[in-house]
Amino acid sequence: MVVVFGDGAANEGIFHESLNMAALWKLPVLFVCENNLYGMSMHVDRATSKLPIAQRAEGYGIPWHYIDGNDLLLVYETMRQAVDKVRNGAGPVFVEAETYRYFGHSKSDRNLYRTKEEIDEWRNLDPILRVRRSLIETGIMTEEQAEEIDQEAIKVIEAAVDFAENSPEPDVSTVEEFVYA
Repeated sequence: MVVVFGDGAANEGIFHESLNMAALWKLPVLFVCENNLYGMSMHVDRATSKLPIAQRAEGYGIPWHYIDGNDLLLVYETMRQAVDKVRNGAGPVFVEAETYRYFGHSKSDRNLYRTKEEIDEWRNLDPILRVRRSLIETGIMTEEQAEEIDQEAIKVIEAAVDFAENSPEPDVSTVEEFVYA
């Protein structure tokens, strides 16, 4: 089982209860904390007394990793190792991936708590751009090929939006289908 949550959720009591039970029962759970640095409109270092969040797992005897969540290859390798551990019966593993959210938390969030410079710095660390640059720098792909892929992705997104906007509303009788809570 994979449990994905944000940095803000790590300050809730159920977070600790879940880690405790998973550790006690050696449950096959991969805890993934997507730390985008802001829980609602507050920076994580103003809401969390000790960082990284992942080190909290140590208190429950759970192995943990704190990684650059914008480094595709590091995320892949860390997750591969963590999944192997969990699948092999070693109990839970905790991975905190530091990343960034460029926009406010919701439509009503005017994003006034951070600077344009901060957002721009993080945009430069975007995982897609980092992989693109790496592929071009290593000669695996040309700038033209990368641009072709970008244009194709835009077409796919536009087609998906068009499909969604032009699809009929779902039948209200299906509202509870695939709900397992």
